[in-house]
Amino acid sequence: MKTGENSGNTEETAKKSTAQEILSLVLYIAFVLLLTFLVVRYVGQRTAVDGQSMENTLYNKDQLIVDKISYRFKDPERFDIIVFPFLYQENTYYIKRIIGLPGETVQIQDGDIYINGEILEEDYGKETMISSGRAINEIQLGDDEYFVLGDNRNHSEDSRFADVGNIKRSDIIGKAFVRIWPLNRFGLLKH
Repeated sequence: MKTGENSGNTEETAKKSTAQEILSLVLYIAFVLLLTFLVVRYVGQRTAVDGQSMENTLYNKDQLIVDKISYRFKDPERFDIIVFPFLYQENTYYIKRIIGLPGETVQIQDGDIYINGEILEEDYGKETMISSGRAINEIQLGDDEYFVLGDNRNHSEDSRFADVGNIKRSDIIGKAFVRIWPLNRFGLLKH
């Protein structure tokens, strides 16, 4: 009868082992899903460029990783490329370059950008701006507002236009950090 007793113990041991493996697998999957959620929510996320407003820096269908954590420790800086939601269309995000910082005045005259009355030295614009938009008059930025432009200035909807306007700090999702596709243009972005 000893063989029958061993057979019962072996079955119980096998059931316990299988249950432990299943539990271990479920916990592992839950951990991976939680980690993925935390990374996408707080650290970085992939985004795609849609349109030509950031040419010659970014091109239509470029795939980027957006750094969502840096701005928790430091403020956005002039010339950073940021991602923010378009307020009038759900699930639509804009990618633009910061030109004006909180507390500054911004004005555009004859294609030149003036920050606090002085011409901004920069070489990101693809061509001379034709439209000053609402920046024909001096715009005073609030303590938490940024003025953004696309690099392809004549084909960009940006802070010059009322439907985009000044971007609040709380609306900035993150900083475009690295281009991951296409592979021939893979690399860190110039800010």
